[in-house]
Amino acid sequence: MKHLFFSTLLVFVSVSLIQAQEYKKQLKNANKTLGKYYLDPVTNKADLASAIATIDQVFSADDAKADPEAWITKGQIFNEIAKAEMNKKILDPAYMMATPDAGLTAMDAFENAISKAVKKSQTKDALAGVRENEDYVNNIAITFFQAQDYSSAYKNFASTLKANEILKKNSVDSRLDDPTIKNDQTFYTAVSGYFGDNKEASFPLFEQLYKAGNAQPLVYEALFNMASEKDITKAMEFLDAGRKANPDDNGLLFAEINYYLKVGQLDVLTDKLKAAIAKEPDNVSVYTTLGNVYDQLNQKERAAGNIEKADEYFNSAFDYFTQALAKDPKNFDATYSQGALYYNKAASMTTKLNELGNDYSSAGTKKYNAIKAEMDGYFKQALPYFLKAEELDPKDQNTMIALKEIYAREGQLEKSAEYKAKIEALGSK
Repeated sequence: MKHLFFSTLLVFVSVSLIQAQEYKKQLKNANKTLGKYYLDPVTNKADLASAIATIDQVFSADDAKADPEAWITKGQIFNEIAKAEMNKKILDPAYMMATPDAGLTAMDAFENAISKAVKKSQTKDALAGVRENEDYVNNIAITFFQAQDYSSAYKNFASTLKANEILKKNSVDSRLDDPTIKNDQTFYTAVSGYFGDNKEASFPLFEQLYKAGNAQPLVYEALFNMASEKDITKAMEFLDAGRKANPDDNGLLFAEINYYLKVGQLDVLTDKLKAAIAKEPDNVSVYTTLGNVYDQLNQKERAAGNIEKADEYFNSAFDYFTQALAKDPKNFDATYSQGALYYNKAASMTTKLNELGNDYSSAGTKKYNAIKAEMDGYFKQALPYFLKAEELDPKDQNTMIALKEIYAREGQLEKSAEYKAKIEALGSK
């Protein structure tokens, strides 16, 4: 019986060895196929897909999944793919990477190899792969960042931070051992997450940069914007710290302005913007922003029927837009906004006019005609500002819509049709 058991064991071991040899042979063949692809990527394009399909097939088997050597080989193969992809991208900036996740796949393979390693040599080889991978994934991350594909950039930048942790834990040198490089890498990882689909993941990275000191203005701005949705007290701490560290940064100013706009505290905003003007008298955007705030207050009061107060805010808005144009006569926003002030004032009277439209009494008709004349006057006052805005930006659709409506109201149907055609032409592009 003992002899029979021993024979069975020998058969089992032999089968396992054959299986191991088989998938290692497949991995070797995949590597050869990739080599053929690298020689002529255009002609041998199918070889890349074939090699990757072979690797996927190998790792569908449990034996390969448990073998650190197999994972190391997979990591090395995908490192080479990542390297080749970046070389092609450098030679041809218009090249679209066929395997943009190659670096991430390699990193995953090396992590698996480290977790399954039973020999020091296996761990050493896997760590060498991680160290090499750091450079490839960093370059891929930069490429995505420059293309403003922030979600892909984040995944790759985050992978470099993970690689640094693994190498540091195993006392292996990393490109991120330099504190300045590590700080920059953390920053770009956080920024990619913030502008991409990983805002929550970016928050602790921004906090890390904040606590380290000497953070860039965007760090404080991002922390303020994210924290203001949950904890305004904490958000204000970030904002105050940012203002002290970067007193001249407009991003922080407008982050705060946008917050107060969002929560509707426009009265708080006017004082802050006036303070900003005193501090930066040549900053045209602050004048236009304050003009817009007063315009919002104007529209709010006008909708509530507080016409006297609305006109007060109207005049303030118009004045700040005028001040902006005194500093920059070709400022589109200020020019357009002055036209919009008159246009919206006229538009606000249409409801009252419609109500009077059913009053056919002598008094009702007289009142209707008076309001219509006033309304038409405001539309006429808006016209030259919109025409000037069109000169400054001939492709602005809102300007064209306003001009189309004004000319239609004035009975200039040919001019109105002309702007309708311009709007349709813009939409077809």
